[in-house]
Amino acid sequence: MLELLSRRWHLVVLRGVVAILFGVIAIAWPAITVLALALLWGVYLLMDGISSIVMGMGRGTDRMYMILIGVLGIAAGVISLVWPHITVVVLLLLIAVWAIVAGVLQIAAAIRLRKVIDNEWFLAITGVVMLILGLLLIVQPAEGAIGLLIAIATFAIAWGVVLVVLGFRLRQLRHHAPGAAV
Repeated sequence: MLELLSRRWHLVVLRGVVAILFGVIAIAWPAITVLALALLWGVYLLMDGISSIVMGMGRGTDRMYMILIGVLGIAAGVISLVWPHITVVVLLLLIAVWAIVAGVLQIAAAIRLRKVIDNEWFLAITGVVMLILGLLLIVQPAEGAIGLLIAIATFAIAWGVVLVVLGFRLRQLRHHAPGAAV
């Protein structure tokens, strides 16, 4: 997995930048409607899902983590775009389930990498942030669209920053990965 991630470090950074942009835009327009949020979230999930699948392509057994995260992101994105009039509660549960599953998968990937690289905790942090967001959205669904918007935007910015840091760390490690091209 180290070889896969280190060769495609720029996609990790791109995922982080897109997450940060999503969060900033969402906070800049707090009066966004549920329809606009569903569409924006759907587009974000599609982009994130596609980039995760691209990262998972190639050789190696660990690539399935990235492909599964990508498929989940694309499925959630398509659902958000096909049914833009989705209620806040349904959107909240969709995002919560996606965040919980993706968070657990990223934590599992970090645990698997702990013997391979140092600072695998960057990947674990992205998983923990996603897992916490998902659990909070399930526990307090009545907070409303603005609360959801702020939670998602904050999550996206934090997750994006961690992904950017992880991506640049992977860039430094790309020459040390077994089988990595120099």
